[in-house]
Amino acid sequence: MFRHVMLVLSIALVAALALAACGSTSSPASSSQTSAKHEVANVAYAGSLQLLNDQTIGPDFSKASGYGYVGRGAGSFGLSKEIAAGEITPNVFESIGAAPITQLEPSKTSWYVSFASSPIVIAYNPTTSYAPTLKLISQGKLPLARVFALLGSRGFLLGRTNPNTDPQGQAFYEMIELAVKRYHLPTSQVAKILGQPDNPAQVFSETSLEARLGAGQLDAASAFESQAIQLHLPYIKLPASINFGDPRLARVYASASLKLANGSVVHGVPLVVDATIIGHHDLRASVAFLRYQLDTAGRRAFTNAGYTVFRPIFVGSDIPASVKQQAE
Repeated sequence: MFRHVMLVLSIALVAALALAACGSTSSPASSSQTSAKHEVANVAYAGSLQLLNDQTIGPDFSKASGYGYVGRGAGSFGLSKEIAAGEITPNVFESIGAAPITQLEPSKTSWYVSFASSPIVIAYNPTTSYAPTLKLISQGKLPLARVFALLGSRGFLLGRTNPNTDPQGQAFYEMIELAVKRYHLPTSQVAKILGQPDNPAQVFSETSLEARLGAGQLDAASAFESQAIQLHLPYIKLPASINFGDPRLARVYASASLKLANGSVVHGVPLVVDATIIGHHDLRASVAFLRYQLDTAGRRAFTNAGYTVFRPIFVGSDIPASVKQQAE
């Protein structure tokens, strides 16, 4: 099984690198199928949703509805900027955290719906020299605090996403801050583990990070638990107070902060899947896609992929009635 997963991840890595060579900042658009209704759900999504959207929800949605599906994955903040600039024109936007969506208000949308969450974990490659120790930590046979000393070890290859463009990148950086406090480690351990927020030795695109980990180019990497489950990667679970997966602990997460490259300071927020409709083109297809995700089949797909699905929470105004009714 692991060899098969490594092969899949290696192929994904080659594809991601090829795109990077072409100057693209996003993952490749997924396959679409021509709809008998001549409308397409054009979905820009957080890179962590790539497998779920492109291999399960997108194809199943098209088969059930007759509408086409096209997907594009990347860091949520990066996608938000591309949408704002008119560089891409999706009609559905799914981000991790609401901030990338609210940045588009009021010109592109006026609402969003939250419906699933997944905590941060530390995924690791099971074949590197650090794997035996990481496995013992994941099994609870060594104290969890041990991993935060290990991550700062000389020669340890850690990967993460860019906090300037990706909510997971922000959350992972802030998770290390919270962990250092929780386990009474020296405050200097944050910089020892991570370096600068955009440390080029650690930062990779969200759509290529786990592929690099699977290919053995990294010892460990940040991941959502849902990603680790879908990719069959071993991982270390973290306490709820530092994993950013429980919306009820928003105040705890907000105690961690990070200064971005543009000088702004962001505070930790729960890692929740938020979605909205952008613009009015192919509106029936975009509405149908969101309705599908909020219906039984979509919720089941998220659950099977390792997400915690909760009753949808709508925020904002001018929410399409048919979308809201689907959640009632």
